[in-house]
Amino acid sequence: MGNTPALGAAGTTAAFGPTAPEGSGSHAARASEHWAVSVLRQLPDAVVVVGARPDGSWKVVAVNDAAVEMTGISRARLLHGGPDLLRESGIGSDSREVLSNALATGEPATLTTRMTRDGRPYWAAIELVPLSGDDLRERVWVAVVRDVSEQVESAQLERVRLEIERRARLGLSIVARVSDLLQEADAADVLRAIAEMITRQVVAWSGFFVLERGLQQVEGIAQRPPFISPRPAHVDADADPVLDLLESNEMRTVRIERDAPPAPGTITADLVGLLRPQLDAHPGGDGGILVLPVLGRQRTLGLLVALPHGGPAEATISDALTDEPVAGAVEVLPDEVGTVLELVARRVGMAMDNAQLYAREHLLAETLQRAMLPEQADVRGMDVWTYYSPNIEHAQVGGDWYDVVNLDDETVAVVIGDVVGHDVEAAAAMGQLRSVVRAYAQELVDPATVLGRVDTLVTGMRIPRTASLVYATLSRRDDDGWDLAYSRAGHLPAILVRDGVATTLDEAGGPLIGFGTGDRTTSRVEVLPGDVLVLYTDGLVERRDRGMREGLDALVELCTSVLAPDAAGVGEELLQLADAPEDDVAVVVIRVPGGPTTEDDAASPRRRRWQLPADAASIGRARHAVRRACSAWGIDNVAAAELVVSELMANAVMHGWGRIGLRLQATGDGLRIEVEDGNPAPPITREHHAARVGGFGMHIVDRLADWGWRPTAGGKVVWARLREESMGPVPVSTSADGTT
Repeated sequence: MGNTPALGAAGTTAAFGPTAPEGSGSHAARASEHWAVSVLRQLPDAVVVVGARPDGSWKVVAVNDAAVEMTGISRARLLHGGPDLLRESGIGSDSREVLSNALATGEPATLTTRMTRDGRPYWAAIELVPLSGDDLRERVWVAVVRDVSEQVESAQLERVRLEIERRARLGLSIVARVSDLLQEADAADVLRAIAEMITRQVVAWSGFFVLERGLQQVEGIAQRPPFISPRPAHVDADADPVLDLLESNEMRTVRIERDAPPAPGTITADLVGLLRPQLDAHPGGDGGILVLPVLGRQRTLGLLVALPHGGPAEATISDALTDEPVAGAVEVLPDEVGTVLELVARRVGMAMDNAQLYAREHLLAETLQRAMLPEQADVRGMDVWTYYSPNIEHAQVGGDWYDVVNLDDETVAVVIGDVVGHDVEAAAAMGQLRSVVRAYAQELVDPATVLGRVDTLVTGMRIPRTASLVYATLSRRDDDGWDLAYSRAGHLPAILVRDGVATTLDEAGGPLIGFGTGDRTTSRVEVLPGDVLVLYTDGLVERRDRGMREGLDALVELCTSVLAPDAAGVGEELLQLADAPEDDVAVVVIRVPGGPTTEDDAASPRRRRWQLPADAASIGRARHAVRRACSAWGIDNVAAAELVVSELMANAVMHGWGRIGLRLQATGDGLRIEVEDGNPAPPITREHHAARVGGFGMHIVDRLADWGWRPTAGGKVVWARLREESMGPVPVSTSADGTT
């Protein structure tokens, strides 16, 4: 032990305790001190003993070999240094302040800080503990220093891994939320909602654009294929990268520099011009403009445009970074943002493509269906009302149909039928069968002969669905009455109402169409002035909770109580049975004017509805319907109502599409008129100009009535309300578009 080298300068061991006096075991005390010094020197952790100077500063009084090796500072420099040693060892200012405060106050301190050794940084854990005891002659601290670089790096890598996983989950949650929003793809603002979500969580700003005869920002999914204008001959892909992106069909990101002016007249220039307010609102970002294609199956349908936070090197998902930077985290952020934007663009592109595909198929179906919709001809001397409602979602036609056709000036054919099922195949079979019946009806033969010929032809055509129908002819007589001849092919009987008594016309029955094995029969009956004839399909009377016979009895009973003086009023009351239809419903009500005068039942519905084709003849039919309904309700002054309905119907015929729905309702103090068509665009009132044609009808409506419009699932409804004081005679004038 006597040869053990000292830890520091001469006398350093005295700092650990007083020297024992002679004769009191001084040799044992010195041996104990040398033993303690030897153990301290050989400890694997770096140990630095710090003592206080009289002036209040501190000094290193002892170090072991591990401390010299860890700091890379010589023993002599350590033993003669002071506070400047902290700076020399690479300890940061904050950590130096913590250690200095602990030495000044005599409190222990523990911290992890960065240090340097031979110019190379490493992480060190320092534990500073003050020593106390009566045998100490001065204040002493022991600092134990450990190299914890591996632990810190492992912890940082774990933080990076967790951060990457968290960001990945955030990105997936954004994409999942986009998918949820796209479930409501028909919402008018679904793309705006998606863009706002991306802006809140990923980038500084984002939006969706489409090219439809000009670049424009959109908030909802477009229902029409985009219009791509031809590329100008003088513009190449480098000069117009946005147009090149629209013309291609590949996922890639185009970056447009903020400060580089695009070529004039290009789609890229148009985009930058549209984005100018956003660029001015976010001046700090140097990441340019990111443009991604919204891809469909075969073409690019639009663009997703984004302004990133601060530029590619600093692009961030807003809530992802902590206050203290994590090594390796920043480098992955641009890829994350790009991945999220790409996934969003792909999701939106698929939704837009599906919506446009559905729109094209729906337009095709509507075009075919309009050719098969029931038709009603105007019959001189007869009040005819028809109603049709298919039980097919998003379709205009099912398996039921009717026809009211003038065969000649004195004969009218009436057909009502039902093809089994209410799907597209049933509608196709109905179209075939309807054409066959119409063709044979033109030969002016009796109903039994017509149905027999239909049986023969249908058997050869192999129509896949069975069908029932009633075919009847009404022949005019000299006494204002009609002769009714009819034949039934498995269909429910018509009902004849006379003087409050309802009779089912159940004769001349036969099997379903195509199953006739013998001659069919014709039955005849007189229809007198004031009589009402009702033809219908089973959707009017049949329910899951009500049998066919019960429904037919309810219809017959209802017919006996109807007192409406017009066919439309009778039909409105009969539709009470179809308040919740479970099948297609078709109804034809024919009333022969004349007979005993009856007053309109005050309890009957004071409303009427009609379905009219989108042609000019429907305008006159609508005026006639208004006159007849107002007459039934005791409303005498109908000139203003006729003028208003003419203008609303003219707009629907000229600018709408599909079937036109006309609804009237007596409000007690006037009349409400509603006209529905398939065009969702609202009506427009134009200012008068001598050279302009059309568009002035709504000015007439505006002067005569309160009016407005509302969107519907299939288009719009324009309504007008007239009060009694405004329904008197009005001067008739001709507008610029020729309507009166």
